[in-house]
Amino acid sequence: MTHNSEDNSIPKRSSQENADDINRRSSAVPIEDGHSSTNNVKRHSNDQSSDKDEMRMKRQVGLFSGVALIVGTMIGSGIFVSAGSLLANAGSPGLCLVLWGVCGVYSLLGAIAYCEIGTLIPKSGGEYIYFLEAFGPLHKFFGPILAFIFAWVTVFLINPSSVAILSLSFAKYLSSPILTAVNFCQDDYLSYVLDRLLATICIGAITFVNCYSVKGATQVQNIFTIGKLTAIAIIIGGGLYYLSLGYTENLEIGFEGSATSFGQIATAFYGGLWAYSGWNNLNFITEELRNPYRTGEMQCWAPPWFLLLVQQTERCLLQEVGREGHSPDFLSYIHIEKKTPVAPILLTSLLGILMIIPGDIASLIDFFGFAISIFYCAAMVALIVMRYTKKDEHRPIKVPIIIPVIVMVVSAILVIAPIAVAPQVQYFYVLLFIFAGLIFYVPFVYYKKTVPGINSFTIFLQKLLEIVPTVSHES
Repeated sequence: MTHNSEDNSIPKRSSQENADDINRRSSAVPIEDGHSSTNNVKRHSNDQSSDKDEMRMKRQVGLFSGVALIVGTMIGSGIFVSAGSLLANAGSPGLCLVLWGVCGVYSLLGAIAYCEIGTLIPKSGGEYIYFLEAFGPLHKFFGPILAFIFAWVTVFLINPSSVAILSLSFAKYLSSPILTAVNFCQDDYLSYVLDRLLATICIGAITFVNCYSVKGATQVQNIFTIGKLTAIAIIIGGGLYYLSLGYTENLEIGFEGSATSFGQIATAFYGGLWAYSGWNNLNFITEELRNPYRTGEMQCWAPPWFLLLVQQTERCLLQEVGREGHSPDFLSYIHIEKKTPVAPILLTSLLGILMIIPGDIASLIDFFGFAISIFYCAAMVALIVMRYTKKDEHRPIKVPIIIPVIVMVVSAILVIAPIAVAPQVQYFYVLLFIFAGLIFYVPFVYYKKTVPGINSFTIFLQKLLEIVPTVSHES
């Protein structure tokens, strides 16, 4: 069966047959020790060779859907929400526009650098896989730490905060006309409750789409991308129209009142980073691309100003983390019929819902920007390291070394400057969470200990969610 075959090529089975199949496949769950799901999958695939090609993620994301994923995630809440935060920290329209441009150049350079590393290592998982490939062989204990910490922070902080920001942005734009229509626009409590309710509904709807079908999720992404491009065109056209009428008072302010604090400028940069974020998302779903090399070459030149579904990349990260034994095995399992990783999607959605309750968009953006800058810097270090450790490997794309160096330096500044000049409590939360990850790394990853009862819980989830082990496209 080819990688891009349709779902309807799989014969339908009764619910009893599905239950029997799940019970049979449950034997792939480790029962003696904490070996990763990679070994279990290999053992399972040897015993069940006829199912090997069936139980894997399908390559259903083509060039248009790949570019639409980048465009769709970049044209989102950031353009409409982070502009106010960026302007408030920049202090003037002139500096604000300059920072928008600098953020765009930074994102473009980062996307170009990711094209090399993504085509050099055509696996799903994004930075997690890159850190494993670059640093894993260097030391038995310290080598895999960065990959684990990235997965730890991304799963529990970065991607849930992204889901929270996206859903809250959707909710605010939808609730504003509703509250205005019923004359409750000044009721802060009602606005708070309605925003959280709508955000939760939004997360639930997107969760259903991602659980139901990979192909369906990409189709929704394509439709939303076209809609958002249309909205951007209308906004740009309206702005140019008002400029033609002589409304230039905001532009006349120029750089008056510009921020001079380096930390404040770096914080303003976080707003721009959120607006441009998403340029690395295609690297998380490489395994689902029909042609990773061609799509990688094309997507890096799709400009960042052609800026939804964060879960679509989050589920692939969790799948790779589970395969490597850096998380419970069930996170790498997929639905027996839909072939979508239901457990990772549900986990991300639950964490996202929990974050929207106490969080606000501005603080979540700062939280996101600080955390993601750490790993952008580390990814560039990984690329430079692999120039030496994998110098004989074929590189479909090879960028000038100055590009990853620039991205690395800027990312490091974005991490250090806010802490040194304008520290905020959320920055220290991120650092504490990173160090807390080491507590779990030593016993459960390095020494491969298992949590008591995890095997029974895994089998329970397999039966409840109808999920089974999977193999990668390399197998």
